[in-house]
Amino acid sequence: RNAGLPVLVVGDIDRGGVFASFFGTVALLSREDQACVAGFLVNKFRGDVSLLEPGLEMLQDLTGRRTYGVLPFRHGLGIDEEDGLRVSLRGAVRESVVAPPLGEDVLRVAVCAVPLMSNFTDVDALAAEPGVVVRFVDRPEELADADLVVVPGTRGTVRALDWLRERGLADALVRRAAEQRPVLGVCGGFQLLGEHIEDDVESRRGHVDGLGILPVRVRFAREKTLTRPEGEALGERVEGYEIHHGVADVTGGDPFLDGCRVGQTWGTHWHGSLESDGFRRAFLREVAAAAGRRFVPAPDTSFAALREEQLDRLGDLIEQHADTDALWRLIESGAPQGLPFIPPGAPA
Repeated sequence: RNAGLPVLVVGDIDRGGVFASFFGTVALLSREDQACVAGFLVNKFRGDVSLLEPGLEMLQDLTGRRTYGVLPFRHGLGIDEEDGLRVSLRGAVRESVVAPPLGEDVLRVAVCAVPLMSNFTDVDALAAEPGVVVRFVDRPEELADADLVVVPGTRGTVRALDWLRERGLADALVRRAAEQRPVLGVCGGFQLLGEHIEDDVESRRGHVDGLGILPVRVRFAREKTLTRPEGEALGERVEGYEIHHGVADVTGGDPFLDGCRVGQTWGTHWHGSLESDGFRRAFLREVAAAAGRRFVPAPDTSFAALREEQLDRLGDLIEQHADTDALWRLIESGAPQGLPFIPPGAPA
């Protein structure tokens, strides 16, 4: 029997071209990898599944592999994102408040949509709070009404720095920091707020000047830092995780989660810190006070519970719309034997 783990290729039909994507993905794999591909799962389908059946039958005829389910599109279903520009917990980029604020004001958060943005759960945790409006921005004028600007993590710190300068966002961030208006830099976003970056690993650009907002000098190491730190900030326990090449030498400011704070500009390598409910509420109270907003964080918002709720909803969809008995057989026995090999360039 096949010793490899059984694999399903999952396709987002809402984006279009899902059948070509299924066929092409399998055809580009080696013979050994194709042997592990048991079949397909269609995601985010809108409409009558019977209309899709001729396409599914054709796909099986072409590949020798069946489709194990067609999951319907569900509004508001949000699962942790890695590479998509949306606030995943609430299911869409938010321009309005999902839940009303507890205080008299909402809190507006602008997230700089830097290239190669990563670790979207940092943003999700903010969007989970009632009364917090989160939006992605790429123009300096969009920072004007923001109570907090987040410069998020990125897999290309120097590229993101170039992008901020090209867009005029770099100057806007420098002005904002000088005006003591809240800015939060996370991981790569923290690194580019510093004085300079020595990068012979990621961009290989060598010495690159940062924005000079925080007293930090960054050197990129060839080995990644991978840790699960715990600590305390703003009187609350905080947990997070680090995954980065940049090594920060903090030369001033106030300590903040292994990073630093100067005025109302905060920087940290810790992803996930805002998932710590008590710390997130304390941080948002600081932001609201600095912004002059009468915003009150909800006392009972649990990010972990909200995430679990979304995963349960997804589990229910799979149970209702996928062949779970067949999926269990795959888990127990591996991919079916004798699946045909599709050579690259085979006619679809």
